[in-house]
Amino acid sequence: MPRAWSDTRERQYEHIKEGLEGRGRSEDTAEEIAARTVNKERARAGEAKESSKTSTDDISSGRRGGLRSHRGSGGRTRDQLYNEARDRGIEGRSKMSKAELEKAVGR
Repeated sequence: MPRAWSDTRERQYEHIKEGLEGRGRSEDTAEEIAARTVNKERARAGEAKESSKTSTDDISSGRRGGLRSHRGSGGRTRDQLYNEARDRGIEGRSKMSKAELEKAVGR
């Protein structure tokens, strides 16, 4: 962790890193993602000496993560949707496609 970070940024780094490790990322990967995220936020806030155009003009890391959360590459799997439909007691679920299951469970 660079010494140039403020206490707030160090806490942000640790929070992001712990969250990623809690979701199964390796420590090295979690450290890299956390550092990149903090550096991008520093650039957006004008705290960094140098920053790329992407860092300052792109959608913020927090917003981007919120937009993509729980979606993965294609959202939930058919099996996950099927299990939710089963839990809700939706009939005819075994013959439904993924799109039909998404519509049936309302998401």
